[in-house]
Amino acid sequence: MLDRLPFLIGLRYVRAKRRNHFISFISLTSMLGLMLGVAVLILVLSVMNGFDHELRTRILGMVPHTKIEAQGGMTDWKTLAERLEKRDHVIGAAPFVQQQGMFSSEGRTQGAMVNGIVPSYESKVSIIDEHMTRGSLDDLAPGEWHVVLGDLLARNLGVGVGDRVTLLVPEASITPGGVFPRLKRFTVSGIFKIGADLDANLAYANIKDMQKLGRMGDSVGGLRLELDDLFQAGPVTNAIVDDLGSGYRGVDWTYTHGNLFQAIQMEKRMIGLLLMVIIAVAAFNIVSTLVMVVTDKHADIAILRTIGAKPGTIMRIFMVQGMAIGTIGTVVGMALGVVLALTVSDLIAWFEALTGIQFLDPNVYFISYLPSQLQWGDVGIIAGSAFVLTFLSTLYPAWRAARIQPAEVLRYE
Repeated sequence: MLDRLPFLIGLRYVRAKRRNHFISFISLTSMLGLMLGVAVLILVLSVMNGFDHELRTRILGMVPHTKIEAQGGMTDWKTLAERLEKRDHVIGAAPFVQQQGMFSSEGRTQGAMVNGIVPSYESKVSIIDEHMTRGSLDDLAPGEWHVVLGDLLARNLGVGVGDRVTLLVPEASITPGGVFPRLKRFTVSGIFKIGADLDANLAYANIKDMQKLGRMGDSVGGLRLELDDLFQAGPVTNAIVDDLGSGYRGVDWTYTHGNLFQAIQMEKRMIGLLLMVIIAVAAFNIVSTLVMVVTDKHADIAILRTIGAKPGTIMRIFMVQGMAIGTIGTVVGMALGVVLALTVSDLIAWFEALTGIQFLDPNVYFISYLPSQLQWGDVGIIAGSAFVLTFLSTLYPAWRAARIQPAEVLRYE
């Protein structure tokens, strides 16, 4: 019975109506603050995870996880591609020829990177097939001089499918009339839309056409590789280059887009830390609540000590009371945060349809909706942190209660 005493009395203090309504108000405020802090932190981190996932799947779905290039170009690229696809973590390989240039159409100009590709291989390393709004990669037949443009690039040039654009490449052609920049007319055969800045500076053409334009013969610039785990890009690239020997070099996505993802991770950590302060403030409000409860219950504590309760028993009573307040707030906050994280995209879409206000303009942001991805690991860390802060906040008031001397209290009763 004595072992159950702290739990029975501590939980009874949580349920009991107090003569001092201010104490009840502070107790309720602490519980609500903890609940809202936990819920908001789960929601915000889920939204950050959603943005991270969208960036990872969209941008890195178009950008190669790693590129293997050879000095002077590759000629026997098919054999090398089959060899690399047998390696661990490599799930696809495709050849490419890259050419920086400038498109022009009816007085409008726009710089872009043109990727020469083999359409049948490109689906192994890219998600572009899933984001074609008009036309198809299969229209990039060799010798037809067709090009697929990003949505923003096409809009900036004012062109659509069937229109012609001129590509100017920064290489000179020597003719009897003098030195002129190299130009070639292309026909727009398709348009893709990823929803990222790649839409404004990326285009695709057949690899045979780009080889002719670059006077490369049958060689290609290199191989793009798709990995089953993009975070293994560095070690996998280094291992491949070491095996291939001199004359080859590898460039993985961390060199081209690593800063973007590092920035997202840093923002997630900083926002999480700032919002954790809200939970800390709510948890430490429990200190005020318990201190006032201890003051209000001096006589009860003195009577318990008189009938044989030990200081440790008194201490556990108020720790149970504080932990009960914190547990209720944390559990309810977890439930609320999980529900909001799972439904926030639909809720925002419903609100946008109701009010006509668009939160994320697709012309400004890389997506037009609010993404959310709940990760139970984050929920566990948040809940664990809330419980730890709540436990720490109960120690001082409980210690003060345990030090109360019954003789000093009962003298004036």
